[in-house]
Amino acid sequence: MVQHAALNSWVKECERLLKPERVVWCDGSEAEHERMVREMLDSKTLLPLNPKSYPHCYLHRSVPNDVARVEGCTFICSSKKEDAGPTNNWMAPAEAKDKVRPIFEGSMRGRTMYVVPYLMGPAASPFAKVGVEITDSPYVVANMRIMTRMGAVALEHLGSGGDFVPGMHSTADLNPDRRFILHFPDENLIWSVGSGYGGNALLGKKCFALRLASVLARREGWMAEHMLIMGVEDPQGEVTYVAAAFPSACGKTNLAMLVPPASLPGYKIWTVGDDIAWLRVGEDGRLWAINPEAGFFGVAPGTNTHSNPNAMRSLERNTIFTNVALTPSNEPWWEGMDGPAPPGTLDWQGRPYDPASGQKAAHPNARFTAPARQCPIVSKHWEDPKGVPISAIIFGGRRSRVGPLVYEGFNWQHGTFMGASMTSETTAAAAGAVGVVRRDPMAMLPFCGYNMGDYFQHWLDMGKAIPRPPRIFHVNWFRKSAGGNFLWPGFGENLRVLKWIIGRVKGEALAVETALGFMPTVEDLDLEGLDIGFAKGRALLSVDYDAWREEIPGLNEFLNKFGSKLPAGIHDEGKALAKRLGPEVANWVI
Repeated sequence: MVQHAALNSWVKECERLLKPERVVWCDGSEAEHERMVREMLDSKTLLPLNPKSYPHCYLHRSVPNDVARVEGCTFICSSKKEDAGPTNNWMAPAEAKDKVRPIFEGSMRGRTMYVVPYLMGPAASPFAKVGVEITDSPYVVANMRIMTRMGAVALEHLGSGGDFVPGMHSTADLNPDRRFILHFPDENLIWSVGSGYGGNALLGKKCFALRLASVLARREGWMAEHMLIMGVEDPQGEVTYVAAAFPSACGKTNLAMLVPPASLPGYKIWTVGDDIAWLRVGEDGRLWAINPEAGFFGVAPGTNTHSNPNAMRSLERNTIFTNVALTPSNEPWWEGMDGPAPPGTLDWQGRPYDPASGQKAAHPNARFTAPARQCPIVSKHWEDPKGVPISAIIFGGRRSRVGPLVYEGFNWQHGTFMGASMTSETTAAAAGAVGVVRRDPMAMLPFCGYNMGDYFQHWLDMGKAIPRPPRIFHVNWFRKSAGGNFLWPGFGENLRVLKWIIGRVKGEALAVETALGFMPTVEDLDLEGLDIGFAKGRALLSVDYDAWREEIPGLNEFLNKFGSKLPAGIHDEGKALAKRLGPEVANWVI
C-alpha cells in the first residue's frame, strides 16, 4: 500500500476481481530482482545462460501460440467508433468490459499478483508519466524493470495525488481465443489478457507509450511517435539530433546505433532511443524529444556484428532473451548471427535443431531485452530531463523501385503528407510474399490510439505551433537495379545520407527541386571511396515517374478511407503531387 488513495483503491478492485493468492508491490530493487530471478529459474520460466560469456543473462521460451503482437486481438475502446478510425479495431467500452471481465475473473487464483509502478521518461523530467501494471507474470516484471524506471522511482514521481495510467494484465490460460489487448482512451486504462508476449504484456511499451500516449499528446499539444532518436556528431564536435520513423524490417535500430565508416573519419553517432519518441515544443521554439523507455526490446534474428555491432555489445550482459536458440555452451543463437549454429543446438522450443530440416532455430520474432545504459554509444543526454532538440525528422520505407535514396519535403505540410503516404514492401520472411505493399503512415498504423485522419490533422496543427520546426526527409536504403541488386550499400554508409540531411538543416548542402521534393544530385552526396559511379548514383536519385503514377490509385484508395476526417492539407498535397507527376494523373482525386 502507498500514500495514494486512488491507486490503493484500484489495486484493491483488481485484487477482488483477480483473486490472487498474494499481492506483491514491486520496488525495483536489486534484491527483489535477484529473488524473482531465482524463483523463475526454479520454475524453469527462465533458463540460465553461460555466466562467463553472458553474465546475468537468461533465456525464456514462450508457448508456441504466444510469440508476437496480435493486431487482430488489439482494440481501441473509445466511446465512438469514428474516434478509433478505419485503421483500428474498435469495441464499445461497455461491451469490451462485459466480454473480457469474465476472463479476468479469478484468473490469478493460486498465483502472485504483482503491482508494478513504472515511469516512462527520465526520472527528473517534467514530461515523464507514471503507469502501474498489475500482472501475474514474473517474466513481465523482469522485463518491465529493464524497459522502464520501475518501482520506488515511479512512486516518488507519482506522489500522493498524481495521475497514473492503470493497466491490468493476466496471462490467464494463454488461450488465443481468449486473448484481448484493450485500450480505453477516455479512461487512460489498459486491459491485457491471455498473452505473455512483450508487445502485448509489457504495457508501458506500445500500449501506453504509443496508443494511449498518442491520445494524450493530441489532447495536451505534444507528439508521441514510433521514432528512433539519434545524435550525429561531426568532426568539429557539433551534434545534430534527428528522429526517424521506419516500418519493420527497414533498419530502424541499425540506424539508431550506426557505426560510421572509416571513410568518414571524425564522425560519431550517439543513441538516445531506438523505438519511441515523445516530442514537445521547447522554450526556444524547437521540437525537443525524450525517449520514454529505459531499454531495448529488439528483434534478434538478423542482428550481428556487421549489421549492428553496438546492439551485440549492448546485449552481452543483464539481458533477457526470448525464443532464441540455445547452443551446447548455453549461449543464445539466431539466424543471421555470426557463424552457423553449433552441432547440438536446441531450437526456440527446446528441441534438437537440424539445419537440414528447413525449420528456423530461433523464432523469426525472437527478442532481446537489454538496458539502454549498456549501449556503448548511448548519448550522455539520453536521460536529460528536457530531452534533445530535433533538427530533422526522417521517414523511410523498403521500396525496390519507387523511392529515391533521399529527398526533402518542401515544408512541414508537405513533409506530413510524405509521412502519411509511407509504404513498405514486405519480405518473404515476414509475410510469406515478396513485394506486397503495406501502407504504414509515420510507421504508426498499429500504434495510433485514435482516428488517423485526426492524427494527420494533429501533425499539421503541430507544424503551426513549432516556431522553428525540424525539416522533414524521406529515405529508402533498398532501391534495386533492374537486375534485382541493391544499389546502396546501407549500414554505416547511411551516414553519407545523414551528412547531406544535416547539411540541408544548416543551409550548407545543395539540392534540386523535383516532383517529390528537394533532392541531392550525385555531386551533392559524399560518395568518395564507394563503388558507386555516376550511372548508379543517378539511378539511386532518379524519380521514376511511371512507378509514381502507378502509386496514385493505391494512395488515393488508402487516404479516402478517412472520409471527412482527411485534412484539407493532406488532400491539397496529394493533388499537388499528382499534378507534378504529369497530366496522366493530374485529375485523379485524392
